[in-house]
Formats: sequence, structure tokens, C-alpha cells
Amino acid sequence: MRVLEELVRDKALEVHLSISPAAQQILEAECNVRVNLRAFQTGALGVKGAERAVYHAYDDLMAPLASGSFRLDAMAIVPCSMACAAAVAHGMSRDLVERTADVMLKERRPVVVVPREAPLSAVHLENLLALARLGVSVIPASPGFYGRPKTVAAMVDFVVARVLDHVNVEHDLGPRWGSQ
Repeated sequence: MRVLEELVRDKALEVHLSISPAAQQILEAECNVRVNLRAFQTGALGVKGAERAVYHAYDDLMAPLASGSFRLDAMAIVPCSMACAAAVAHGMSRDLVERTADVMLKERRPVVVVPREAPLSAVHLENLLALARLGVSVIPASPGFYGRPKTVAAMVDFVVARVLDHVNVEHDLGPRWGSQ
């Protein structure tokens, strides 16, 4: 939610959004946000400016994102389940998120995944290593503490800042190393 919030804040960016059924369940369980994936309304997310995002149904493999000829600058899968990480690492394209990641990799465009599983099994680590070897930026949802965050929001912003850095989006979320 916080990554989306930052992306839609920049009116110069064209932001595309797809929500998997698993992400739909996470939104409800963790954020108390209910979305209908068939009759999606960006307002349901409660994110200011989210109406600027172009929504694509998770099972619409005819969406522009599923084609290498559609110019996406970067992709972030936030959060990235271990099932999704495994699918992307092994070239599976069962839904739009997986297919878009597959396209981004074949086109050699930046892909970021933010795994949040803990602890990680050997299978998880192998899949994340496979992604890293494919050029994917793996950014675990693990905040740094050198900026001495005082709130949970500041810790979230640390991770969001790393994601934005890797998709080449300017931001002013927290201090950078050596700037304190």
C-alpha cells in the first residue's frame, strides 16, 4: 500500500496495478481493506491518488502488461509470496503478475520482489537466489536501523525507499547513509 501511495504521488508516472487473489486476502487480513477483483474500485484501497493507477485483472493475460512490446520501465511485486517468487524464478506465467515478471525478465527490464516470509526455508532461499541470478532485485521487508526510526511507519518507509530506488523513482523517504 505504501509503495503504491508513493508511486501515484508522482503525477509524471504511469502506474499499473494488478492484485492477485492472495494479495486480496492479505489486504483484508492485514489492512482491513476489501477489494473486489472483478469490479475493482481504486477508492476501496484508501490510497490518495490511487485512481491514477491503471488496474488490470490478475487473470487478464491479454492485458498490455503481458506483452514485451508494452513499455514498462520497471516492476515491483510487493509483497511477493514465496509461491510467486518460485513461479517467477522458474518462468511460470499462470497469472498477470507472473506473466508480467516473465516479460520484464526477457526484456531485461528492472524487477523488484519484496519477500516477507520468515523464516526462509532452503527452498525459499534457492528460489530467491535464482531470481537474483536472473537480475531481479530481492529486497526483503527488513528495515535498516542506521536512520534510527522512531515509528513503524518510518521502518516501512525504509523498505519502500529501497524499492523506489531500484525502480528509479525519486523520493525523500528518510535519510541516506552518511546524511545524518
